[in-house]
Amino acid sequence: MNDYRPDPDALLDKIQREDAKQQRGYLKIFFGACAGVGKTYAMLNAAHLQKQKGVDVVIGIVETHGRQDTIQIAQGIDILPAQQIHYKDRTLSEFDLDAALLRRPGLLLVDELAHSNVAGSRHAKRWQDVEELLAAGIDVYTTVNVQHLETLNDVVGQITGIRVWETVPDKIFDLADEITLVDLPPDELLRRLKEGKVYLEHQAQRAAKNFFRKGNLIALRELALRRTADQVDVQMRDYRADQAIHQVWQAKERLLVCIGPDASASKLVRGAARLAASLRADWIAVYVETPKLAKRKAGQQDAILKALKLAQELGAETTTLAGDNLASLLLSYARSRNASKLVIGKSLRPAWTRLLRTSLADELASRSTDIDVVMVGHDLSVQDSERHTESNHIDLEQEQRTPLSDYLWTIVICLAATLLSAGLTQVFDLANVVMLYLLAVVFVAIQFRRGASILASFLSVASFDYFFVPPRFSFSVSDSQYLFTFVIMLAVSLTISKLMTNLRFQAQVALYRERRADALYTMSKALSGALMVEQIIEIGVNHLAPVFQARVAILLPDSHDKIRQPLAETAQPDPMQAMLLSTLDTSVAQWVYDHHQSAGLGTQTLPSNAVLYLPLRAPMRTRGVLAIAPKDTRQIFQPEQQQLLDTFAAQIALALERVHYVDVAQDALISMEAERMRNALLSAISHDLRTPLTAIVGLASTLNEQADLAPPKRAELSLAIHDEALRMSGLVVNLLDMARLQSGKVTLNQQWQPLEEVVGSALRACQHSLQGHGLKTAIPADLPLLYFDAVLMERVLCNLLENAAKYGRTQIQITAQADTEFVHLSVLDDGPGLPAGVNIFEKFTRGELEAASPGVGLGLAICESIVLAHSGKIVASNRPDGGAQFTVSLPLGNAPPLPPMIEDELE
Repeated sequence: MNDYRPDPDALLDKIQREDAKQQRGYLKIFFGACAGVGKTYAMLNAAHLQKQKGVDVVIGIVETHGRQDTIQIAQGIDILPAQQIHYKDRTLSEFDLDAALLRRPGLLLVDELAHSNVAGSRHAKRWQDVEELLAAGIDVYTTVNVQHLETLNDVVGQITGIRVWETVPDKIFDLADEITLVDLPPDELLRRLKEGKVYLEHQAQRAAKNFFRKGNLIALRELALRRTADQVDVQMRDYRADQAIHQVWQAKERLLVCIGPDASASKLVRGAARLAASLRADWIAVYVETPKLAKRKAGQQDAILKALKLAQELGAETTTLAGDNLASLLLSYARSRNASKLVIGKSLRPAWTRLLRTSLADELASRSTDIDVVMVGHDLSVQDSERHTESNHIDLEQEQRTPLSDYLWTIVICLAATLLSAGLTQVFDLANVVMLYLLAVVFVAIQFRRGASILASFLSVASFDYFFVPPRFSFSVSDSQYLFTFVIMLAVSLTISKLMTNLRFQAQVALYRERRADALYTMSKALSGALMVEQIIEIGVNHLAPVFQARVAILLPDSHDKIRQPLAETAQPDPMQAMLLSTLDTSVAQWVYDHHQSAGLGTQTLPSNAVLYLPLRAPMRTRGVLAIAPKDTRQIFQPEQQQLLDTFAAQIALALERVHYVDVAQDALISMEAERMRNALLSAISHDLRTPLTAIVGLASTLNEQADLAPPKRAELSLAIHDEALRMSGLVVNLLDMARLQSGKVTLNQQWQPLEEVVGSALRACQHSLQGHGLKTAIPADLPLLYFDAVLMERVLCNLLENAAKYGRTQIQITAQADTEFVHLSVLDDGPGLPAGVNIFEKFTRGELEAASPGVGLGLAICESIVLAHSGKIVASNRPDGGAQFTVSLPLGNAPPLPPMIEDELE
């Protein structure tokens, strides 16, 4: 009979995964050690089998590389036309994702999963195309080599000396529904290479001397076999979890070694490592924290941490579990990880003690019918150390004994229960009095430590016997049945005290884990809102320091990848933090940054250093170094604390990379905008300056070559040359004005003066530009004086008038009016109006008729800059009856009174 109950959350997760899997396409990967093993051929062969079953099979993209056998087997399957993409004066063929989605075949063949698409494609990588196909419900067959997997890319590079830059994330490989390993012995592959079945002749000779050496092929083959085996193992574990199978399937050897607090833990770890190496098995080192083992000295804690660290260095996966039943917890975890062997240390307890209490080895052996239990022996020296450890453990229990105040309170509570029971014996039977004493035991167990609850158990039994059981006020018993009551009462009391102690321990473990989760959440939330590197440093230091009881600093590289001292002081102005910043070794931090490995305290590199240096590894690169100096090394070298520290470091690295790429994106936008403005300026200047220059050169040549021109014709040509030169001068003046305004070197020469004088001078300056247009002015004579720079304001009006003449048809109007704060001067035209959604005051922005109207697009931008310098504002809008209206608003201010003579002249 199966004693396991299904987990409701697991069942719900299973249903959701099955539902998502039904909606998603089926992914099958043909996996090989390297090119030439026959992945594409095997994929096409499998596709023919599916086509024979009536499946609609289509080739999306297949790279034959000129191999005749591959070309022949591809015949008979529909081929999707390739997409033609123009790139650098060439036309390249790429997989057409949109056509595949529109065609929606039952099975699509997409070769070379790691391929990088040509710029201009929807996705940068082909595996991203495959993801979209799967999301659309299309089944996909694809191929990939072991060197293209992201986690194995650097390993293959070290073996072969050749780094492949096209990679596939391991998550895509792990999400595959089926992995088919296409394997070929190295000698057979070398023979195919020599026969030209892998590459062309000149390529094959070069490959045989480099990548395709026999040693490389053997190593790559082993990597491919191991990676496939890992994937199959994951699928088997998922199947066991889905089917609620708790029995271990020993399809692959996996060892689980249980580390204890004794001095022989290191020997146990080394023995497990040798056993795992001989079996070529994965292994996991586990330490189980029980309420009893939680009461240990610092020396024992250091021994446990040392053993776990040794296991990690020897290649084990380490973890810490918490519970009260060691055997049950170990077996449950071993079955969840499909471990085939449990490795434990041989018990040093005397044989006669097993009569009182079953050893862990005996309990595991009796309950683990599907898991082998392996015991590792001890040396004599280790036995002496173990005895010393046991004596320390006894001393520790004495040192951690319950305080005297807890015992006193326990006596008071039992006395209160006795007094209360004495008043209730007139109403209730003695059986109900027992319940009252049990309630007192529960209360003591909740409030105080285990020693007090044990005392409460014995006091309750003794008080009940002495005060209430006949004969009263005596420990003698007249009825032997009360002896059974005493035994049951004592057993229940002791059980309650033990359960409450275990419950308190579990609550402490839950509280600790809740604090870890809360620390991660708080830091993640804070980092998500950080916009500057200084903020990330401050957040990281302020969150890590209290969690790990340590002094923390974050060191970042400069533009030359040289580690420098921390950028900013932290928010903790304590002298210990200042001491850490002054003693940081930037040379060690530089080594960590360059080699992407930890160094310093507790590592293999410079272990005598008091500071632990961790690389801040982000997905793209290492972003800096985290320096942490703990007050107690146990705060960071416990497995859970190490995982927490690694998670914190990863979050900080991701935040630094995010801010870096935000800066990169901003710089790119600024560069793009600057490039756009530069191109617009060069385009406008090259066009608008070349046009008048061409006219001037042509007109001057006519004057020079045709000496017999009539005086009227000669005067006309001279006037045309003069007009074109003025036009060039206007363009240059606009460019110079904008440069001066942007540099901030323009000094306003403001004076109190009437607005109509500036309007008149602007009309005279633009007389030539306004020819052919009707002009109406409506400026009241009683406008107040305004405080402005006459030269710059004339420039504003000239630009507005020239703009109106350029885009207007027949009529231009100038109006002015005053209110309580501003004088509003408007220039109106009857042209096509302003384009929608365009900031007309932006530099190099022009209207809809720019092709027919010369100009750089700086006139209105200059107007806005000058008006803003006068604390005014300029607004552009479309008129209801057609045309554009530009309104310049200048502040009134407190104008000085006019002299009497000027007032009489004005009247």
